[in-house]
Amino acid sequence: MAAALVATESQLGRNGNDGAITRPSLMKELVGRGVRITAQRRLLVEIIQDSPRHLDAARLLELARKRDPGIDRATVYRTIALLKSRGLIDELDLMHLQGEKHYYEAKTSRDHCHMACFRCGAIIEYASPSFEKLKNEMARQGDFSIRVVRLEVGGFCKRCRKKTG
Repeated sequence: MAAALVATESQLGRNGNDGAITRPSLMKELVGRGVRITAQRRLLVEIIQDSPRHLDAARLLELARKRDPGIDRATVYRTIALLKSRGLIDELDLMHLQGEKHYYEAKTSRDHCHMACFRCGAIIEYASPSFEKLKNEMARQGDFSIRVVRLEVGGFCKRCRKKTG
């Protein structure tokens, strides 16, 4: 069985770190589906695609305004809704570590889990053949066609466990 893939924050499938998981180009997907690309939509899509971290809408707006001060909150939410409706980004709760915020990341070619540290807020992504096997077993035994998988696990990361002894 192949080894599990582990990455901090939103790093799985980036920079060719492992060919087993990829992140398709959001812009190519939108253009290929005939979606009109405005300058502000392009900017938001680039930020989401290139972000090394999971972003909430407020942080996305903050980053976008650094490059285009005229961008507004409604444009951010419409773009998020568009990407979600097209199945191009995932929406995450990340154990509600920061209250009721929702975070977004570009979809990857394989499902992965998120482990959230209750103490420091670190997010670790995890993908494993065992997880794929579990999904297949669930689909087969439940006679169910799985389309969306979200698994978040809360606990304490290695660094925080060391701090407390």
